[in-house]
Amino acid sequence: MKTFPPLTVLFKGLITFIPGAYKIFCKGTGGTISSRYCYSVWMRHLVVTQGARNGIMPKVVGELGPGDSIGIGLASLLSGVEKYFALDVVKHIDVKRNLKILEELVVMFKNKERIPDKKEFPNIIPLLDNYDFPSNILTSEILFTSLADKKLKQIRKSVSNNASMEPMISYFAPWDDKNIISPGVADMIFSQFVLEHVNDLEKSYGAMFTWLKFGGVLSNVIDFQCHGTSSEWNGHWLYSKLLWKLIVGGRSFLLNRQPAQFHIDILERNKFKVLKTERFYRESKISIKSLAAEYATISYGDLQTTMIYMQAVK
Repeated sequence: MKTFPPLTVLFKGLITFIPGAYKIFCKGTGGTISSRYCYSVWMRHLVVTQGARNGIMPKVVGELGPGDSIGIGLASLLSGVEKYFALDVVKHIDVKRNLKILEELVVMFKNKERIPDKKEFPNIIPLLDNYDFPSNILTSEILFTSLADKKLKQIRKSVSNNASMEPMISYFAPWDDKNIISPGVADMIFSQFVLEHVNDLEKSYGAMFTWLKFGGVLSNVIDFQCHGTSSEWNGHWLYSKLLWKLIVGGRSFLLNRQPAQFHIDILERNKFKVLKTERFYRESKISIKSLAAEYATISYGDLQTTMIYMQAVK
């Protein structure tokens, strides 16, 4: 099995050691510039966590890694959330883009549009049994308040002010201190394809536990694929620590390369009660014996896991 990355991957890592090159090769995350993507992601997290919250709508939510926009958080505010915390490593916020996404989301909520499903976004999880607008959750009463002119004006003001410590939105980039959110204030913390990029997972899960109220829910989607660093979808587990360091280069983050069970173990160490783990699998052409030394004990299930949805409560 080939244990050396494509030369373009190695070149990209090495060139980021050059001052200024990082900005050229790290241009954003992509998905969250689409209002329909943001709507679909938020609604899925909202629907699948309602059982854990006994049908009670969250009032304070936090998102790790909002990416190129705070669109998912804006969708949460339009569905009744009163306070949204956005926590990122690199600042991507763009006022004009966020205002555009906001107005598109307002139309979608007013029209009670169906949640975009796997035909439109085949790689988004969690999956739902029903993609109709969840009127049983977002009742007419909730929407009347969340889409009222007064609230929309407040949201627009928060976005226009760069979402910096506004009453409805607080945006931190980079965040490196769990004290930026007061302990026990969040009803829900979520992330979408983010935790595979976080370098200090122990710190991040510990912070999430601190921020959540007792009974608060954690809802995370994690992608374990190689993100273009190998010709095999899970080939990043073949590389030695030294080779991986060269691939990452001068970037502040790329992939932490931790498998699914590692995340589950951290949840349990941090005293979360794990409610749900839904794995998605793909055949592996790589054998466990060919993996780098630090992954020699990985399970065959983890080797084949492309993505996982994890839900837990404090």
